[in-house]
Amino acid sequence: MTGVHRIYGAEVSPYSVKVRSYFRYKQIPHEWLERDESRMEEFQRYAKLPLIPLVVTPDDTGMQDSTPIIEALEAEFPEPTIHSPDPVIAFLSALIEEFADEWGVKWMFHYRWAREIDQVSASTRIAKSMMPGLDDEKLAGVADGIRQRMLGRVGFVGSSEQTAPQIEDSFQEGIGQLEAHLATRPYLFGARPSFGDFGLWSQIYNAWTDPTAGALLQENTPHVVAWAKRMLAPRNEGSFEAWDTLSATLTPFLSRQVGRLFLPWSDANARAIAAAEEVFSVDLDGHTWTQKPQKYHARSLAALRARYQAVGGNTALDEILTATGCLPWLR
Repeated sequence: MTGVHRIYGAEVSPYSVKVRSYFRYKQIPHEWLERDESRMEEFQRYAKLPLIPLVVTPDDTGMQDSTPIIEALEAEFPEPTIHSPDPVIAFLSALIEEFADEWGVKWMFHYRWAREIDQVSASTRIAKSMMPGLDDEKLAGVADGIRQRMLGRVGFVGSSEQTAPQIEDSFQEGIGQLEAHLATRPYLFGARPSFGDFGLWSQIYNAWTDPTAGALLQENTPHVVAWAKRMLAPRNEGSFEAWDTLSATLTPFLSRQVGRLFLPWSDANARAIAAAEEVFSVDLDGHTWTQKPQKYHARSLAALRARYQAVGGNTALDEILTATGCLPWLR
C-alpha cells in the first residue's frame, strides 16, 4: 500500500510510542499526530474506542490496539522482519511482548500515579498535549482533573496499597536483570529489534520520562537507558542471536518476571473471568495479589496460548519454558 499512514497518539502513551517506534524502524511513511482537542473530531471519525493509538491507513481505514496494528503491518511490510527465523526465539519474543503489555504496564502505571511528584509531572504533560496553549492557571486546573481521574483508575492495572511493594520490587529487579542482558547487545534478542523490544521498551521508556522511575533507571541501569534512547529510532544492526548466547542473561528475567509473576497472575485473572468473580486473589512468589479481573487480559492470554500451540511441540522451546517456569501456564 502506498501513501502516508496517520498515527494519532501521545508521547505519554506507551502503546502510542510503541507503534511509532515500529513505523520508524520499518521506515513506513507516516505522520505523528498528537491527539489534542483540535483533532478530536477526525479522531472520533475513525476510532471505535476512545483509545490511542489510532492508525489510519492510506485507504482511510482505522486500526486500534498496538499489538494487532503491528501484526497487520508486519504482514504488509515484512522486511526488515521483527521476528527471528528461529521459532524458539520468535515465541520468546512474543512472550515478552505479551508480558510488557499486561505486566510491564503495571510498572509504568503504578510509578506514574503512586507519588505526588509523578502525578503532577504526568498530569501536567497530558494536559499540555491535550490542550496546547492554555495559560498556567487553566493548565493547572485541567491537570488536576486528569490527576484525580487517573488516581481512580490505578486499580485497573492492579495497583493498590497491598500490591505496591510487589510491583516496585518486580520493576527494580526486572530492570536490573535487563541491565545485565543489554550490557552485551543493543536489543533484547541481538543486533536488531524484535517484537518483544517494541512492547517492553514502550513501558520502560514512559517510566523513564517520570521522576521516580526515571531516577531509578538513570542511577542504576545505564544500558537500559541507552536501549530506551536507541529504540526511539531503532535500526537493523545485524542478526538475531540463538538461545545459547542469550540464555545466561535472559533466563533470569524469564524465570522471575514471566514464569513466577506474570503468567500465574494472568492465569488467575482468566480463571476469575471464567468464574464471573468480582475480585480474585493469587499467590505470586509467596505474596498475595488481589484485584478486580480484567477481560482484555484474559483474551490476550488465550491468544498467547494459541500462539504456543501453533509452535507445535518444539522440544527446544519446551525445555526453555520448563526451566523458566512458564510452560504450565501456556498449556
